[in-house]
Amino acid sequence: MNADTAAAPAAGLARPKNWLADFVLLAAIWGSSFLFMRIGAVEFGALPTAAVRVTIAALFLLPLVWLRGLLPELKTHWRKVFLVGVLNSGIPFACFAFALLSITTGLSSIINATVPMFGALIAWLWLRDKPDTSRLLGLLIGFAGVALLAWDKATFKPDASGIAPGWAVLACLLACVCYGISASYTKRYLTGMPPLVTAAGSQVGASLGLALPALWFWPARMPGTHAWLALLAVGVLCTGVAYIVFFRLIENAGPPRALSVTFVVPVFAVLYGVLLLGETVTPWMLLCAAIIVCGTALATGLLRLGR
Repeated sequence: MNADTAAAPAAGLARPKNWLADFVLLAAIWGSSFLFMRIGAVEFGALPTAAVRVTIAALFLLPLVWLRGLLPELKTHWRKVFLVGVLNSGIPFACFAFALLSITTGLSSIINATVPMFGALIAWLWLRDKPDTSRLLGLLIGFAGVALLAWDKATFKPDASGIAPGWAVLACLLACVCYGISASYTKRYLTGMPPLVTAAGSQVGASLGLALPALWFWPARMPGTHAWLALLAVGVLCTGVAYIVFFRLIENAGPPRALSVTFVVPVFAVLYGVLLLGETVTPWMLLCAAIIVCGTALATGLLRLGR
């Protein structure tokens, strides 16, 4: 998910026939990102995977910025936009690529569904956006779901991948925290910025931030065609195209509905993992996922208890 767009304005009333198709399409695209990153990370490693993804996305988005005459806007605010890129793409993508070497795509996508919850918590601490009783209860429920899910993977003994599942879960949570910080930073310092400028500039910033670490950890053996195609797909489709669909969804359906796509992403991620990677889904994962989604819906105000 991309937290940069938290400040993007909604335009007009939602048009159900328009936004519903985009909603399902975006969930399907973002759900596949975990699959593609898993395929790429096995051969590239975590840091090179993240670096190649954001570089491809930057190369895809920058021409769109140029064609729309928005390069001067990017030049004016490049420092803040590049920093958002490190927080919103560089660190999270590297964390998820690392985690996917050890845990399933389904589990990582369920943890990713906590992004709006962390966003609400950080907005409370940083922007003094104090939640009401219903949202506060949602935070508690959501974190309880995360704790239960993490407890099931609490071992810090390395598995066959050489990575302990516990560290993988913590990496996913760090990514979600970074998304939340980025959302509040964007709301405070980049309000009014054209979303396409933030999207493209953030990918450039993430590319620059990951360049040296990626070169240092670049695999000695050149990755195969499947790994390159996976990162091409995650860069163009799951990052570049997904941004465009997300911005259109915000315009047609409004920010609350657009952000709620996070709850549907795990459905597709789990489906892809089961069908294409042979992953298994346990009843415990499904129970924790339900708790996390309910808590996050309350924490973000999408669901309220009473009036």
